[in-house]
Amino acid sequence: MNRLLKKIFALTGALILILALAAPAYAAAPEGDAPAAQEEAEDNTIGLKAIAAGIAIGIAAAGGAVGMGITTGKSAESIARQPEAEGKVRTTMMLGLVFIETAIIYALLVVILIIFVL
Repeated sequence: MNRLLKKIFALTGALILILALAAPAYAAAPEGDAPAAQEEAEDNTIGLKAIAAGIAIGIAAAGGAVGMGITTGKSAESIARQPEAEGKVRTTMMLGLVFIETAIIYALLVVILIIFVL
């Protein structure tokens, strides 16, 4: 089960990376001097940016939720097994949750950059 979970996380990370790297390629303006074509291209890029942003933040939030759920469940199991180590387990769990949440916030920043900068 542990190997399967690692493979799922690796594939999810690879998918996020591929989507993040592919989004600017679809958001590029076409080469041409026609104003009508340029306006139409801008409309298309706005839609593609919205799709890329939605997919990226959705995957990041889902991955973070799975990670947080596993972390919380495992820490509850370990506190149930060794109640005397509750403080250390809780501290380690909170530190892990902070790192998971930081990854989600980084994904949000990338999405904001995709929407407003590219």
